[in-house]
Amino acid sequence: MTTNSPSAHSSQPLLHQKGEVIQEFGTVKQFPIGLSYEARMYSCQRLNKVLADTQILYGLYKKHHWLMRGATFYQLHLVLDKHAGEQLELIDTIAERVQSLGGVALGDPRHVAEITSIPRPPDGVEEVPAMLSRLLEAHETILIDAHDATARTGELGDDGTNDLLVSQVIRTGERQAWFLAEHLVDTPLVRA
Repeated sequence: MTTNSPSAHSSQPLLHQKGEVIQEFGTVKQFPIGLSYEARMYSCQRLNKVLADTQILYGLYKKHHWLMRGATFYQLHLVLDKHAGEQLELIDTIAERVQSLGGVALGDPRHVAEITSIPRPPDGVEEVPAMLSRLLEAHETILIDAHDATARTGELGDDGTNDLLVSQVIRTGERQAWFLAEHLVDTPLVRA
């Protein structure tokens, strides 16, 4: 006898399943990690903002990596890809911190677009200095937000979030901004 419904031991995947939302975005569940509800809620809100901006920065790095032009194409192509990879690692680290605080990490790109404060770039190809400047401005947006968030997370006793923001988000962002800014210095390669 054949049937169209899979049995309990069938290898047929149970497709098209639906479920209820079991935790709303913007909420935190209680975890026994020694932090108050207020501290965890604040940190999750701030981290999700940094997460949104970091996801946009990652996308900008990949876009500009693909669209590089000119005499420094190869060097910039490589450095932008390296920076994109580092931003991708930050995205995962930030999201895991939100989850470890009992929150819901921002993951849907459409939701990211609603929350980010980094302006959307043109759809086409900009000149190289404009692309680098756009990346620097995005870094500064994230760095200003991260510096502000570290002060408050420190006051609330959330050392883990504070450490993540300082040792990973801020230090990575400052180093990457330095590398980018040095490509915008108008210095001749050789003198006659």
